[in-house]
Amino acid sequence: MTYALIVLPFAAVTAVIVLATARRPAFARRMAASALAAVALVILTAIFDNVMIAAGLFTYPAEHLSGLRIGLAPIEDFSYAVCAAFLVPAVYTLLAPRTITEPT
Repeated sequence: MTYALIVLPFAAVTAVIVLATARRPAFARRMAASALAAVALVILTAIFDNVMIAAGLFTYPAEHLSGLRIGLAPIEDFSYAVCAAFLVPAVYTLLAPRTITEPT
């Protein structure tokens, strides 16, 4: 099994939960904030994964990777950061109580 196949269920769950929040208020603003968070997490992942791999703290079996890399870090490593950037705010939104506005 490849790391890309391991990521698919996480990505699917993220997509379903994010789409479940589409009708909640401020969806577009939340997606923009999640995208900015994803960019920041990808940058941090690129820096720290490359440092840790270069230091020999861990390795990846080549047969389980797609072969695409950012520096030394396999591209699959970045998917968890992107999923987290979108999934955490979506779960928070679903768990937050809805406010009911009274008609005026």
